[in-house]
Amino acid sequence: MESTRSNLARHYAAVLCGALVLYVVSCAPGMLWQDSGLIQYRVWNNDIEGFLGLALSHPLFYILAIGAKYIPLGEFAHRVNLVSAIAGAVAVANVFLFVRLWLGRNLPALIAAVTLAFSHTFWRHASVAESYTLWAALFTAELIMLVQYTRTNRVRFLYLLGLLSGLSTSVHMLAVIPLVCYAVFVVFLLAKRDISAGNLGVVVLLCIIGALPYEILIASNMIQTSDIAGTLASAAFGRRWQGAVLNTSLSTGIVKENILYILFNFPTPNIMLLFAGCLAMFRVSLHRGLRNVLIGLLVLFFLFAFRYTVPDRYTFFIPFYCVASILTGLGASLVQERVRSRVAFYLVLMFGLIPVGVYAAAPRLAGNMQIDVGTRDDIPYRDDAEYFLRPWKTGYAGADRFADEALNLVEDNAVIYADITTVAPLLLARQVKGLRPDVAIVSGTVNSEDAPEFDAGSFECLLKNRPVYVVSAKAGYCPEFLLDNYDFVRAGILWQVVESKELTESTKNR
Repeated sequence: MESTRSNLARHYAAVLCGALVLYVVSCAPGMLWQDSGLIQYRVWNNDIEGFLGLALSHPLFYILAIGAKYIPLGEFAHRVNLVSAIAGAVAVANVFLFVRLWLGRNLPALIAAVTLAFSHTFWRHASVAESYTLWAALFTAELIMLVQYTRTNRVRFLYLLGLLSGLSTSVHMLAVIPLVCYAVFVVFLLAKRDISAGNLGVVVLLCIIGALPYEILIASNMIQTSDIAGTLASAAFGRRWQGAVLNTSLSTGIVKENILYILFNFPTPNIMLLFAGCLAMFRVSLHRGLRNVLIGLLVLFFLFAFRYTVPDRYTFFIPFYCVASILTGLGASLVQERVRSRVAFYLVLMFGLIPVGVYAAAPRLAGNMQIDVGTRDDIPYRDDAEYFLRPWKTGYAGADRFADEALNLVEDNAVIYADITTVAPLLLARQVKGLRPDVAIVSGTVNSEDAPEFDAGSFECLLKNRPVYVVSAKAGYCPEFLLDNYDFVRAGILWQVVESKELTESTKNR
C-alpha cells in the first residue's frame, strides 16, 4: 500500500512539474490587455471587491494574487500572471490524479491530463492573469475528494469536498453548478443512511467557512447599501449580466461559433475518445453516484456555456473541458483494454500533442483563408490573430510597449481616453512604473485619481485647457459625443481630439 501511494505521488509530481514547465514558459511576462490587465490593476491597488459587481469580484483569487504581489522576485505583472500558470498546472495534475484513482491506470490518466493541458482556452488562461485556472484547480480537487469517498466511504473526504466547494465559490460563481450536483449526491447518501445528519451539518459548515471571503463581501455590501435584493443580484450576476446568465435563446451564429470553440480546443483525433468515454459511462462498472455527478456536470456545464451570450463566452467552456478531458481518459482506458498494443496507445498520446502544431499554424491559416477571428484590429502592437489563436504568451510585451509609447508621446497635463481593452496598461504604467503622473487617464470603466470630468457638457472647456487624446476613434471604443462633434488627428499610436472644422465654420457663418 505504501509503495502504491509513493508511486502515485511521484507520478502526480511528475505531471505537475511538466505542466508547470509548460505554463511558466508560456506565461506572459508583463502587462496585459482588457480583463487580464484590469486584474493586474486591481491587484496593484489591493482591490478585492472590484468595480463590475460582486459576481466578478473573485475574492480568493485576488487574495492570493495580492500575496504574490509582495514577493520580491521579478516583475509585478509577471508574478500576477504566474498565479494563473501555477493554478493551471495544479488543475492538470489533479485531472491526472482523479482519472488514476478512478480507473487505476496511469496512461489513460496521462491522456486526460494532456487533453486538458493543451486545450486552447485553458492553456491561454494559464498564460495570463485570470481566475479560471484557480477555480479549475479547486474544482478538480473536489472531484478527487468525491472519487476518494466513493472508493473508501470515509466521510472525511466529504468534509474536504465541502471545504473545497466553498473555496471555489470564493473564486468564481461557476462553483454553484457543481455545488448543486454535490447537494443531490449528499442528499441521496443521507436518505440511504450512508451518512448522518451530523455529517451533513459538518459538510455544510465547512462549505460556508470556505466561502467566507465571498460571504464577507456580500454582507459588507448589504450593510453599506441597505439594499439586500440589489446586493444579492450583484452577487449572482454582476452589474449588467443577468440577461446573459439567464438566457434561454440561441441563434444560428452562436451555435456555429460554439461548435468551432469546442473543435478548436480538441483539434485531434482523440476527440473520438471523448464520445467513447461518454458512452462508456453507461456500460462500464462505476459507482452510481459518481457516474451521476459526472454526467450532471458534463451536461450542466455544456448547457450553461452553450447558451451564454457574453462576448467572451468561450471562457465559460473551461469547466466543460475539464470534465470532457476526464471522459477522454475513460475513452483511452477502453482503448487500452481492447488494443493490447503499446504502439497504439503511444500513438494516442502523440495525437494529444497535435493541438500544439494547430495553434502554431492557426494565425497564418486564418490570414490565408481570410477568417475573421471576431476581434478588433486597432490595438497597437497586437496582432489579434496571433494573440487570440496562439495560447502561449511567451515574451509578449505589446501592452507594455503601447503604454510606454502612448504616455511619452503626449504633452504635459494631457488627457487620454482609453477603452476597456487599453485602459489598464496605461494606469499600470503610471502607478507601477511611475510614468507621466501629469497625464490623466479616463475610460468608461476606471479612471486615474486625477481624471477630469469627461462628458459632453464639460468637454469643450476641457479641450480648451488641456490636450486630449483617444486610443481609438472607432464607434464602440470612443464616446459618441466625440465622434459626432469633433475631429481626430493621428498622433503616433493615438488620436488627438480637435475641434470639428465643419462645426467651427458653421459657427462663424452664423
